[in-house]
Amino acid sequence: MKEGVIDVLMYIFSSYADQEENLPEDRDGIDADLRAAGFERLEIDKAFEWLDGLADVEDASGADQSDIAVRVLAPEERAKLAYNAQGFLIFLEQSGVLTPRLREMVINRVMALESDSEVDIEELKWIVMMVLFNSSEEQDENALMHYEDIVFADQPAVFH
Repeated sequence: MKEGVIDVLMYIFSSYADQEENLPEDRDGIDADLRAAGFERLEIDKAFEWLDGLADVEDASGADQSDIAVRVLAPEERAKLAYNAQGFLIFLEQSGVLTPRLREMVINRVMALESDSEVDIEELKWIVMMVLFNSSEEQDENALMHYEDIVFADQPAVFH
């Protein structure tokens, strides 16, 4: 099976996210499950590195940003994110799903994917949910479920 890191991450998240608030830390068990599912060792190792990077980004102290500031993507970031994914990222921030800090975490994790291909909107949705579920920002389970509905909805969310 020839899969990429994002496929391994999506498998981990979809398989384990409902079991705990954070992804489990039992790497040996996850590793065995991933190999049984047919993922290659190199991709599994890269996925674990990506998850470690998520924890590092979470722990890093970032400067607070104004809620009215506009984030302009660097040329490398624009090249990495498909055009519709860029728009979706803006939508998530404007709708309150992502704070400026969480947006930066998402962009960081997109850039950490070792692939020459663009990250499309579906892959971005998975990255956003991984960041949200692993964020230390105060979010209750209902808020996370609401965000999950927004992120994975086929239609744009309507806010009243």
